[in-house]
Amino acid sequence: MNKVKYNLRNAHYAVQTPGVDGELPTFAAPVPIPGSVSLSLDAQGSETPFYADGLVYFMAVSNTGYSGDLEVAMIPDSFRKDVLMEVEDTTAKVLSEYSDVNTKNFALLFEFQGDEKAIRHVLYNCKAARPSISGQTNTENIEPQTDTLTITATPLSNYLTKSHTTADTTSTTYDNWYQNVFIPAERDAEE
Repeated sequence: MNKVKYNLRNAHYAVQTPGVDGELPTFAAPVPIPGSVSLSLDAQGSETPFYADGLVYFMAVSNTGYSGDLEVAMIPDSFRKDVLMEVEDTTAKVLSEYSDVNTKNFALLFEFQGDEKAIRHVLYNCKAARPSISGQTNTENIEPQTDTLTITATPLSNYLTKSHTTADTTSTTYDNWYQNVFIPAERDAEE
């Protein structure tokens, strides 16, 4: 069992195809996003207390997903085409952004190394905002510039938001994490 986690790596995206007639979406095979630098996603939701008898009698908690930034060395052209919907000119091989398109939803897969074994994660229903354009001139030292994607991850229609591996995850599931997007079996009925 891990005692610590460190070193973000192995970021991948898997384009989502919406489900029909209330079915869950499906996902394409995961594609690497090389050059992971940092990931900072804040939990989204709220806590609403209900007071009775002079104290918090009941606390309603909502989970609306995560929101934050994925910083990478450079956003790959495949992500720009598959998710951000930039269009590549077939002759000149130039990517162009158009204002009348919507970005596609995707699953985001990644892992953190651990002292025992990497912990692998998947966020199922992600949306990426167009990245900002920034850069600066070189001085005495060359410092690589990075790209940042602002990502919002919301629950699927069955409330599934995120999954991650544990010390007891089967080797088949663990070893195939980046081959297909893991979808858990239906959860047990609440008692």
